[in-house]
Amino acid sequence: MAETVVGNAPSSASSESDSSDELGFENVGRLDVNEDLVQKGSYPPSPQGSQPLSPLTPCTPHCLRTKREKNRSCSKSGSSREPVLRSGQRTIYTAGRPPWYDTQGQLVEPFVIGICGGSSSGKTTVARKIIEALDVPWVTLLSMDSFYKVLDEEQHKLAHENEYNFDHPDAFDFSLLIETLRKLKEGKRVQVPIYNFVTHAREKRMKTMYGANVIIFEGILCFAHKGLLEIMDMKVFIDTDSDIRLVRRLKRDIMDRGRDLEGVLKQYNRFVKPAFDHYIAPTMIDADLIVPRGK
Repeated sequence: MAETVVGNAPSSASSESDSSDELGFENVGRLDVNEDLVQKGSYPPSPQGSQPLSPLTPCTPHCLRTKREKNRSCSKSGSSREPVLRSGQRTIYTAGRPPWYDTQGQLVEPFVIGICGGSSSGKTTVARKIIEALDVPWVTLLSMDSFYKVLDEEQHKLAHENEYNFDHPDAFDFSLLIETLRKLKEGKRVQVPIYNFVTHAREKRMKTMYGANVIIFEGILCFAHKGLLEIMDMKVFIDTDSDIRLVRRLKRDIMDRGRDLEGVLKQYNRFVKPAFDHYIAPTMIDADLIVPRGK
């Protein structure tokens, strides 16, 4: 659910590995060469036990390689692999913090796009189309689905019986959601929960995400809280016919989440449709742009 665009193609923005510093940088190491010393014929002392270098002896590639290895810091996993992959016009960072600073070294405040709409309206599809169309180095995609509250034993029982309302505002942890989105807009690294829709619970592992040039935040109730609206720079509402949304939800819940037809219809009629009419549809007034038919 986290998506990063590098160049003109999307790739993962998240990293499961820990970084060596608070901001997420991984020190790759560099070769320090003092040009004055080279011109004067003075060289760094040779490693202990080896023959000393005379002023006329050139510094060999072996010496340079030894110096480079001493300045390289490895990640906690013990890997010394440089966290940058380069292929043609693309640069993919496999660890550390993405470089979204301008040429003067100043942090560029990310542009936050909020995408709201009913269940299975096509929010993620529209988000991916926006990502493909944007001409920016980095885009982060954050889903509201990651912020469902942790259920107690009784709520778990209701969820498995399709008796728990996942479409009500009380089902979401808005405090954690707002805090996470604010930090991303400030360019900070965040830990995002991973929600399992089969077990109705958060997984033990977390997903590491970073701020970017553009942050896209999507969810059924992302316009329902004033704190979220204040963070967004642009708000898009996906207006899709209810019959189309129901068909998509049936296919998704039965095929991907192991639900049965009766349970999905029961949940839709009792919770999903009323929640859309009462909490989601009225927020269309806050949108800067309305996308019809989820396209």
